[in-house]
Amino acid sequence: MSMMGEFKTFAMRGNVVDLAVGVIIGGAFGRIVDSLVKDVIMPPISMLFGGLDFANYYLPLNGQDTALPLAEAQKAGAVLAYGNFLTILLNFILLAFVIFQMVRLVNRLRGPIEPVTAAEAEEILLLRDIRDSLKK
Repeated sequence: MSMMGEFKTFAMRGNVVDLAVGVIIGGAFGRIVDSLVKDVIMPPISMLFGGLDFANYYLPLNGQDTALPLAEAQKAGAVLAYGNFLTILLNFILLAFVIFQMVRLVNRLRGPIEPVTAAEAEEILLLRDIRDSLKK
C-alpha cells in the first residue's frame, strides 16, 4: 500500500475524526470559559482590588512607573505580570471544574456499571481454558 493510501486509512478511522471534532469543540468551549472568566467573574473580583483591570496588575522589574498599562510597561522593560497569570489560572480552574462536572453527569446518565455475574465469569474461564488448550 502506498504512503498516501496508508495515510487515508489512518485519517479516516473513527478515532482520528472523533479526536478532531473534540479538539474543535474543546477550542470553542475554551473561548466560552475564557469569556466567562474575563467578562463575568473577573470584574467583580477586580472591584475588590481597587476597581482596576485585574489582568493589568504587574510589578515592574526595572524601576519603571506602575501607572502604565501592562502593554506599555512591557514595552518599557521587564515586568512580573501576576494579574494576567492569576486570570489564566482562574480560567484553567473553572475549565477543569466544568469538564469534571460534565464527566460526572455523563457517568451518572450511563448508570451504574454492572459487575460481571458468576455465569459470565465461568464462561470467561471456560473460554480461557479452550484458548490455552488450543495453544498446546
